[in-house]
Amino acid sequence: MRRVDYIKGYISQIRKFHFHDTGRRSPFTADSHIVNDAYRMYEHGENLAAILYRIQREKPMAYRRIIRVIQSVAPYFSDFYFQPTEADMVRLQWQDKYSSMIYGPTDLSDGTIRFIALTVLFMQPWLPRVIIIDEPELGLHPVAIEKLSGLIKMAAQKGTQVIVATQSAELISNFEPEDVLTVNQNEDGTTINRLNSEELAHWLEDYTLGDLWKQNIMKGGQPR
Repeated sequence: MRRVDYIKGYISQIRKFHFHDTGRRSPFTADSHIVNDAYRMYEHGENLAAILYRIQREKPMAYRRIIRVIQSVAPYFSDFYFQPTEADMVRLQWQDKYSSMIYGPTDLSDGTIRFIALTVLFMQPWLPRVIIIDEPELGLHPVAIEKLSGLIKMAAQKGTQVIVATQSAELISNFEPEDVLTVNQNEDGTTINRLNSEELAHWLEDYTLGDLWKQNIMKGGQPR
C-alpha cells in the first residue's frame, strides 16, 4: 500500500465530537432514523437515540453495560425508552426508577446528558479508529470525571486513539505523565511537548498531575 493511500485511509477514520450544546433545542432533542442514522455517532450527538436503539437490538450485553455505567453516576436513571414512529424515527427518551413518566433529554442536567453521550461514544461496539473531543469534562461531577477517564482508557485499550483537549486538572490527574501533551504558543509558533515521568517522579509521590499543573510545576500548558 502506498503511504498516501494509508494516510488517506487513516484520516477517513478520524471522528471529532463536541457535546457542549444541551439547551432545549440541542442536538440531543433531534429525531433520528433507526437505520439511516445508526451507522456511526454524529459529531454533536444528534443521532444518539438511533445509536442506542441499534446497540439495544444488536448488542444487548454492551447496552446493559452502558446502562450500568450511566446509573453509577445517575442512580435514579432506569433505562432508555424507545418508541419508533411509522417512519422509523426515534427520539431520546428515558425512564426514572421512581416514576412511570417518560422523560426527554431536557429533563436531565447538562452534565448528565453529556455524560450519557460520552458513555455511548466510548462504550459503543463500533469504535472509530481515532476520536478527537474537546473539553469532555464540562459540567461533569467529579465522580463522573473519574468515570470518564476510565472510559477513555478502555477505548484506548481496544485500539482507538483518543485525543482530548482539556483544561481540567481533575481529568489529567487520572492519567500518566506520558499520556499528557502540553501545547504552548508564542511568536515563533506552537510547540507540543510530552510530559516525562522521571522528571516529575519526586513530585508525584505527594501530588497529582492536576496539582502540579495548578502550581505551575508542570512545564507547559499555562495561561500567559
